[in-house]
Amino acid sequence: MVLNFENIPEQILHKFRGGEKDTAARMHTDEYNKIMRGRLEPGASIGLHTHDTSSEIIYILKGRGMVLYDGCEEAVEAGICHYCPKGHSHSLINNSTEELIFFAVVPEQ
Repeated sequence: MVLNFENIPEQILHKFRGGEKDTAARMHTDEYNKIMRGRLEPGASIGLHTHDTSSEIIYILKGRGMVLYDGCEEAVEAGICHYCPKGHSHSLINNSTEELIFFAVVPEQ
C-alpha cells in the first residue's frame, strides 16, 4: 500500500493533546496503525501525554525542536528519530523560528 500524504486532506488539530497553537496533520488510520505527517508552526506543540496502550515513533523531516520525554528534554532536528515506548510520556515542541515537519507512527499493540 502506498500512502501519498499530498492526497490525504490536512486536518488542523487545535491545541492537540493540550499543546500550544495548532498541529496540522495528514493521517492514515486503520486497525493496526496511525500513520501521520505533521507540521508544527513556531511556538506550537503537541501536549504531554502518556502512551498507555501503544508506542510512538517520530522522525523529524524538517526543522528543529524539542521533545519532553519522561521529564527530560531532548533536542531534535531533521534526521533524528524519537521513540516513546508503551508506558512512557512525551511531548513535541517547536521552539524554533521555522516550521517543524515530522512523520509519526503509532502502532496498535
